[in-house]
Amino acid sequence: MSFAPVLHSEWLKIRTLRSLLGALLALFAATTLFSAIAGVSETSDPEFDPLFMALSGVAPGQIAAISFGAMAVSSEFHGGGLRLSLAAVPRRGRWFAGKLAVIAVPTLVVGLVTAFAALVVARAGLGAAASGPTAGEQVRGVVGAAIYLMLMALLAAGLTALLRSGVGALSLLIPFLLVVSFVIGDAAGGLTDFLPDRAGQVVLYETHDGTPGPWTGLAVTALWTAAAVGAGAWSVRRRDA
Repeated sequence: MSFAPVLHSEWLKIRTLRSLLGALLALFAATTLFSAIAGVSETSDPEFDPLFMALSGVAPGQIAAISFGAMAVSSEFHGGGLRLSLAAVPRRGRWFAGKLAVIAVPTLVVGLVTAFAALVVARAGLGAAASGPTAGEQVRGVVGAAIYLMLMALLAAGLTALLRSGVGALSLLIPFLLVVSFVIGDAAGGLTDFLPDRAGQVVLYETHDGTPGPWTGLAVTALWTAAAVGAGAWSVRRRDA
């Protein structure tokens, strides 16, 4: 079977599972809502970064993105779904690549729309304080946010394939993002700047003094994602369906 029918079949699965469409809707809703709230919050902090404030909804919104990636893969491990998929596409690597593609593209597209909407609603609330970032910085923030969300969804997909459990993947990733990054990371500093979420979110700032820059930070996140996807691909190839 060529790759095009594989993509078509995997895309049909995404379209017909309401939980997956709900996760994408939650990504849009949560991100824009939290950015709108941030836009009308107090901005008197001298270290206030208007671009990050406008796109701050990406942090809670990423939970929906990783849920989308995890659920899209975990659905294959229920009711013999993976056996049926591999019966139709015996080449496991091709099937997994198709699965990753239909996770990546919708997340990237929804991420672009979401980040743009978040920027617009937050700027309306920030008023004159939003005039700092240049057009180029705003474009970088929106595009970078979409790429970041896509990478986090793929990281969750790879981890789910490795663990063969969406619950297991989310049980690791969500506490990691909510506890390790925000609590331990802020206290420890240093190497924690290279955690996948902290490095990738540098692209959301107008200016940042840390070691990774906007695009190198995304590259760090991409390396974490590649490791998770590689481990997931190994699991799909080597373990029984």
